[in-house]
This record gives sequence, C-alpha cells and structure tokens, in this order.
Amino acid sequence: MLNLDPATLIARLIVLVITFTIHEFAHAWTATQLGDETPRQYGRLTLNPLAHLDPMGSLLLLVVGFGWAKPVPINPYALSRRTPAGVMWVSLAGPFSNLLMAILAAVPFRMGLVSVVAGLTTTRAILPNLSQILVQFILINLLLCLFNLIPLAPLDGEKIIDYFLPPSLAKVFENIRPYGPIILIVVVLVAPMFGVDIIGMIIMPPLRALFGLLVG
Repeated sequence: MLNLDPATLIARLIVLVITFTIHEFAHAWTATQLGDETPRQYGRLTLNPLAHLDPMGSLLLLVVGFGWAKPVPINPYALSRRTPAGVMWVSLAGPFSNLLMAILAAVPFRMGLVSVVAGLTTTRAILPNLSQILVQFILINLLLCLFNLIPLAPLDGEKIIDYFLPPSLAKVFENIRPYGPIILIVVVLVAPMFGVDIIGMIIMPPLRALFGLLVG
C-alpha cells in the first residue's frame, strides 16, 4: 500500500473522492431513515465530496493507504426513539458501504474484463489504467471497512460492539472510550516507527483473504 508512483497516487485520489463520500453519505442516509434529521441539518445528506472530505485524513490515505473523513453528526436520542439499535445501524452503514463497493468493483475481474496482474503491476505511466483504479478501489474499500470495524473510538466498530456487549463489558469500553483516539495514534503512527505494525498484523491477513476471494 506504500507504492507512491504517480499512477497509484492518481488512482488513490479517484478512490478517495468516491469512497469517503459514499461512506459518510451511508451514515447520513441511514440516520435520516431512522428519524434523525441532524445529518441533513449539517449538510451531510449529500454526495458532494467537499461536504465529507477531511484534509489530513485524505492526505494520509493518499500517502499510506488509510485515512478518514469528517464524522457525520448524529443525535443518538432521536435514533433511539425509532430503535434501540439506531446508533449501531448508523455506524455499521459506513463499513458496509465499503464492503459493497469492493464487491461491485470486483465484478469486472470476475468477468474477465480486466486483469488483476495489470492492476497490481507498477508502471512508469502517469495516468492509471482501469485495472489499477479498480485494484486500488477494492483494496482501499476493504482496508477502510476492516479499519473502521476496530472497536476503538472514534471508529465505527466501537459503537457497533457497544450495542452487543453485556453491561459489565460495556462499562469497561466506556472507561476506555476517552483514550481511543490516543491509542489509535500510538498504534497507527507511533508504533510503526519502532517496527511494530499492529494495524498491519490485524488487518492485512483478512484484507488479503477478502481481496483474493473477490477477484478470484
């Protein structure tokens, strides 16, 4: 994921705009369907990328292959009036949209219309070919799906697992929640400086398995 040739960077830029926009729109749309008008009020119920992209998160996605967008504001109380699982469903909508996009992008490979080898091969061309764009699209969507399922705040996984935990474990996660962003910074940015890639150890095996399953 650290290949920084021009074609890969351009492919990632294309993927970034589409992927982050749909991921955050999925959160906003689901919340609205469950009776929370907060995303609409904040202008997030839109497919306009400018409403969703975060400068730092977008830059990290371009350079190292993962990042983040602006969180969609929601009102948990409005969601709970419709269903106790409202926050969980809104949180799950983002990673699910990433998985769905990865599946759809894999269809041309399964049909033999494009080559996986061509998509994974580094070239000197400035512009990416369709195979490179689709490979990056699948990889980044799978990466964002798996990364967001990590049960640490402010990631979606923390809100998803919170719904299923028994009260005793929920209390433990509640105590950890304020430290979630700090833990993520240490794990994602600091630990790799010392040769410890925890995120890679957790995410890369299922990512490779899913990628192979999708593209065949």
